[in-house]
Amino acid sequence: MNASPHSDPLVPASSDDHEAVFDDLRRRCPVAHSEQLGLLVLRHDDVSRVLRDHETFSNEVSTRLTVPNGMDPPVHTEYRRVNDRYFTPDLMAAFEPTCRRIATELVDALPSGVAADVMDHLAHDFALRVQSAFLGWPAGLEEPLRAWTRKNHEATRARDHAAMAAVAVEFDGFIRELLTQRRDAGKAAPDDLTTRLLRERVWDREMTDDELVSLLRNWTVGELSTIAASVGILAHYLATHPAVQELLRHDPTLIGAANDEILRIHAPLIANRRVASKPVELGGRTLDAGDRLAVVWASANRDESVFGDPDEFRLDRDPALNLLYGAGIHVCPGAPLARLELRVLVEVLLASTDTLTASADAEPVRAQYPGSGFDSVSLVIT
Repeated sequence: MNASPHSDPLVPASSDDHEAVFDDLRRRCPVAHSEQLGLLVLRHDDVSRVLRDHETFSNEVSTRLTVPNGMDPPVHTEYRRVNDRYFTPDLMAAFEPTCRRIATELVDALPSGVAADVMDHLAHDFALRVQSAFLGWPAGLEEPLRAWTRKNHEATRARDHAAMAAVAVEFDGFIRELLTQRRDAGKAAPDDLTTRLLRERVWDREMTDDELVSLLRNWTVGELSTIAASVGILAHYLATHPAVQELLRHDPTLIGAANDEILRIHAPLIANRRVASKPVELGGRTLDAGDRLAVVWASANRDESVFGDPDEFRLDRDPALNLLYGAGIHVCPGAPLARLELRVLVEVLLASTDTLTASADAEPVRAQYPGSGFDSVSLVIT
């Protein structure tokens, strides 16, 4: 299938409803061509194959150091070993009270009985504050990071590569300054995860600042955008599906599984990149070594051959089929933290309110590719 303004699903004109676009394309062309991302892998079986065959489908897609996601074994194995020490069940349990406090403060501050944009009043603030708290970053960094997130979003959406590079350098500057401050403080440095990272070693040597900055960038940049998108998606879904909202109010123990199912239906992240490391056939296409491809979560997780009606909310699905956080050795490093944050937020949102309904006066504004979720979603909370 040759790309054209009408067949490429990632042009702005066709990004208002990612799900409908990808559903249609997946049924017609399991591996489609996009001018922006190369070959789009759309079906669940093909995506699962790519995720689990890292020898054929490499994560080394960027010229920039990307720890650990942009690496393949054995290098990936060494850095992932360090990474995963920061997302253990013990650390998640220790962080939960802080996460709940932040969620409670933000939900309590929401306007009651009037329409409010959940993205502006809750989603972005929650993502920023919980990530900063998790890493032990000072409150004074929140506003610079908020401005940086906005600039990054605008540059990425405009595909302005020069602006994207400048924004990346700016973010790296924030992190390098934090690392310098922690080193200069010596024993007086805060006892938090950022300080702890300074003591990490790989290949029997200390991690370099470039490696530390890349690791923190990987955690933070993805976290800020996908958590905010997820909050908007979850809040909107609950407001527009009162039976599901009532189910979770009645039985909050279902919230974690429900979140994963809602985010299967409406993906907070559209796609991730890969590159073929050798010739291979995939979805009826022959790929050459060096061919770029993208695994499209927004399509694979809605594949009717696996999920039946992709819009049907069901809690009895096999969780192993849900590719929300990926699969294989590159499964999302921060998945335990993301699940904790989203579970706690929805618990607090439902426990602190009586009703959550969509505003009759303002239609939600869908995010344009490469974003997902909503730019704005107006809800009434009582």
